[in-house]
Amino acid sequence: MKKRVENWPEQLRDLWPGEIEWNSGMASWCTLRVGGPARAIATPASRAELQSLLALLARLGVCWRVIGRGSNLLVSDAGYEGVIIMLGRKFSAIEKLAREKAGEVKVQVEAGCSLMKLVNWCAGQGLAGLEFAAGIPGSVGGAVVMNAGAWGKEMSEALSAVTFSGRSGELLEKKRDELAFSYRHLETEGLIVTGAEFLLQDGEQQAIEEKISRFLCTRKEKQPQGVASAGSFFKNPPGLPAGKLIQDAGLKGLRLGGAQVSEVHANFFVNTGSATAQDFLDLMRLVQEKVGERFGVWLEPEVHLL
Repeated sequence: MKKRVENWPEQLRDLWPGEIEWNSGMASWCTLRVGGPARAIATPASRAELQSLLALLARLGVCWRVIGRGSNLLVSDAGYEGVIIMLGRKFSAIEKLAREKAGEVKVQVEAGCSLMKLVNWCAGQGLAGLEFAAGIPGSVGGAVVMNAGAWGKEMSEALSAVTFSGRSGELLEKKRDELAFSYRHLETEGLIVTGAEFLLQDGEQQAIEEKISRFLCTRKEKQPQGVASAGSFFKNPPGLPAGKLIQDAGLKGLRLGGAQVSEVHANFFVNTGSATAQDFLDLMRLVQEKVGERFGVWLEPEVHLL
């Protein structure tokens, strides 16, 4: 990246027409409810606004990071000296495309759409294929980047294409066979996911809604409710649920500062109300060390660290 322009905040304010919040605490934007201030949080309302923002930030030499709903993110207590790009509710259109084959429907979604909003929309349209995503927090863009999954299924199985934006704003669409997915990961090559296209099947609305309801009920029984968390904190090692490893290491309920290993599900770290980002980092490292000592397995964070 080129050298940063000294008065970049003033230039950004003057040259980009979109919505910006300055020096905003990231605790308000992340589901863990921790994190210091970002110098700026920009919320594009369209792909055109996103493209112009990226082009301007490249010209100003300013570092940036795209987030959706902040559900899989741990931001440092020091915050972020750059621009957080928030693809949120203004970037969340859903569109049903023309049918190409009987019984199948393609749905195009902008990256800022809530994953649960998409699941419910599909159910209302009688479209099957995304029921497994019910209850997964965050945005469609985040779920695609993380190849989010549950109940033995992943986002990659339902996708037919992904639209990306380059670091200078140019758009690029890649079909499913051009995408490199792995467990909880999509290789983006530095590109930003701005939209996704899903290939779904015609189904019966009531049956789809009942399936969603079952998944949500199971989640409610097995996962902590009413507390700030980021979902699953660690990736599952091959064939070994991370939560079981943590539980069998005797770490369920372990607390450091205001951060705690959930007593309901050991792969969830929760904010008891007074946690800092450093508390979560310290707890993460302690759990990694204890599980490593006990089982010879090093747990890799599923949560992104910023």
